[in-house]
Amino acid sequence: MKEVYVSVRVLNAPFHIDRPYDYLLPSAMTAPRGSLVRVPFGGGNRTVFGVVVGVGAPREGIRIKPVSSVLDAAYALSEELLGLCLFLSDYYLCSFGDAVRTVLPRVTRQDAVGGIRTVTLCSTPLTTEEVARLTDPKTGGKPLRSPAHRRILQHLLQVGETPRDALCAALSVTTAQVRALSERGYITLREQEWIRNPYASFAGVRDTAPILLSRAQTAAYDALYALYRTGAPRAALLHGVTGSGKTKIMLSLIDRVLSDGKTVIMMVPEIALTPQTVRIFCSRYGERVAVIHSSLTPGERCDAWRRIRRGDVDLVIGTRSAVFAPLEKIGLIILDEEHEHTYKSEQDPKYHTRDVAAYRAGIHNALMVLASATPSFESYYKAKRGQYTLVELTERYGGAVLPRAEIIDMRTEMRTGNVSPLSRRLYQALEEVGERGEQAILFLNRRGYNASLHCKNCGTVFTCPHCSVAMAYHAEGGGHLLCHLCGTRLPVPKICRACGSDRISYIGFGTQKVESEIAQQLPDRKLIRMDADTANARSDYETMLESFRSGGADILLGTQMVSKGHDFPRVTLVGILLADTGMYVNDFRASERTFSLLTQVIGRAGRAETPGVALIQTFSPENDVIRLAREQDYPAFYASEIQLREKLAFPPFSDIVQMTFSSGSETATENAAKACFDEAKRLGAADFSDIPLQLFGPMEAQVYKLAEQYRRRIVFKCRWGTRSRLYFRTLLLFSGKNSRVNTSIDINPMHA
Repeated sequence: MKEVYVSVRVLNAPFHIDRPYDYLLPSAMTAPRGSLVRVPFGGGNRTVFGVVVGVGAPREGIRIKPVSSVLDAAYALSEELLGLCLFLSDYYLCSFGDAVRTVLPRVTRQDAVGGIRTVTLCSTPLTTEEVARLTDPKTGGKPLRSPAHRRILQHLLQVGETPRDALCAALSVTTAQVRALSERGYITLREQEWIRNPYASFAGVRDTAPILLSRAQTAAYDALYALYRTGAPRAALLHGVTGSGKTKIMLSLIDRVLSDGKTVIMMVPEIALTPQTVRIFCSRYGERVAVIHSSLTPGERCDAWRRIRRGDVDLVIGTRSAVFAPLEKIGLIILDEEHEHTYKSEQDPKYHTRDVAAYRAGIHNALMVLASATPSFESYYKAKRGQYTLVELTERYGGAVLPRAEIIDMRTEMRTGNVSPLSRRLYQALEEVGERGEQAILFLNRRGYNASLHCKNCGTVFTCPHCSVAMAYHAEGGGHLLCHLCGTRLPVPKICRACGSDRISYIGFGTQKVESEIAQQLPDRKLIRMDADTANARSDYETMLESFRSGGADILLGTQMVSKGHDFPRVTLVGILLADTGMYVNDFRASERTFSLLTQVIGRAGRAETPGVALIQTFSPENDVIRLAREQDYPAFYASEIQLREKLAFPPFSDIVQMTFSSGSETATENAAKACFDEAKRLGAADFSDIPLQLFGPMEAQVYKLAEQYRRRIVFKCRWGTRSRLYFRTLLLFSGKNSRVNTSIDINPMHA
């Protein structure tokens, strides 16, 4: 029999040795492309996992090792998903293993069983009298010796059929004790599929009412549907002001695509938005909806993936990772709030969801729709140039009007003696809203009680011992300092560690302090604070949002998670505290991010019949970004900002590539960055002199020390393409020789 050889990409190979390796496939095995296999690797022949990427003849002169085993075909990569992994590895310059771990759900062996659970039953011949005889010595029979066995039988007699794992947890017994009773014929074990779906109940209440579109919405829908009907890969930007009814257009489009027998991926940027979105879509499309996001348990993610893979799902809803859902016959991919930074991964592969969606739309001849009231500059630029089809909605749905926005100069407030986080005008507005039985949202993009502590005597700022950032003061639990990056907690110091002075001062304010002040000034108002300290689990988000929506509170105070996507009909007031917080950071996207955030927050007000008001508190009232956000004038803001981008060669006129070097040794990090910078200049002047390129650095990262790792970076401006990818691959291979320093690459990072 002719020997068969396979090319395998090993999943744990570092970048500098990441390539296909040839293996002999034993005659008893079959392993088509995409199969997961175990193979011996390296000089020690340790067993590792890999993926078959090809079948053919081996390279001559190399000793070929045999494949150890082939995993169940249920966990093989389809041809499309294999191609997607290869695309991620090549385009984002990450290891193939990182790509596979991103595309496939990360599960334990128990989770990978796929939701199959052993269920225990009392066997038919076992009557109530027999159970009593086996479990109670007073009956005169011969009871079971094991107390655990007796508890199991008594429990089953009371509750009947029970999942094995639930029974073991409830009674503190082992699976071996359960199995022993089965072997003796006292109980029966059988296999039953146990699908873990936390959103299953959402499909219980169905809403199949026809969707009524306005004239403007109908025109937008017709434009998008025409693109879909071409049967070719297409991309569109749905740019609509806040409250213009983009969701109704999406639902209408999804209806049509699903009726054609095709599937849909619908993505949202935040976990906090998922319950509201899932409830809308599940009530319309029932049980053939799957949800994917990072707050699911591994078992829930695995079961969702299995349902999608076997064709039980037509519509997938989720955050960034939902773009990898193993759907067949995709007709439509939607990125709602496409401008959001959460669509960009900060872990290898550092992909942007928009790029992956475009790749999959190309494979499936599908339509990609990007939707936003404040599109990313990259998307709007492409739309204005005709690379995307621009579809616009300029008015709110149902006659609602955009909120009236006012700018409040906090410098004047301070000069007149008001040192509260809230202006007098905002306090007055909160009182008036409460008297009318309406609701308000307060937005502050800073958690904690105070932003930082410093010594009045010598000026020392109390920083994290593991990171180069100031620690925030949090009031709960008697008070402590907290690092928002690594999570380190420290007691509040009584004296300065630098000079010994006890003149410790608290600077700035966060959501905790605002909550405290409102409780003092407006004690009759019920307030919900939603930030990373109060909502750190999926159920917390859902509970808080539902409570506010149903009238359980008058005020919703929070960070970015309250700023977008929510539709609260009774909210007529929005207050924005510290509107200019993120505007003066060292980031070319600072103005874009501030404008988007302010516009989205303002848009939460007045979405029903009652007009809304937005109060913008700032120390920079004359700033054009804040002024244009108040006016909700995205085209004017874009026209102004795009000129600056072009002059400075920032995206979308070039790509930014950032190489980051990190190590526990400050010296090693500095030396590695310097060596790579020198090599980058040499290559740019020699083998890659054809690439227009600008280099900056090496310099400290924006957060120089993070969790005891020192970080330096080199920043490049270039055009990302085949030649530039080869250039940076060469640099990564050069840096990979230094095992003491980790090197990563990020194309168009969200913070640069």
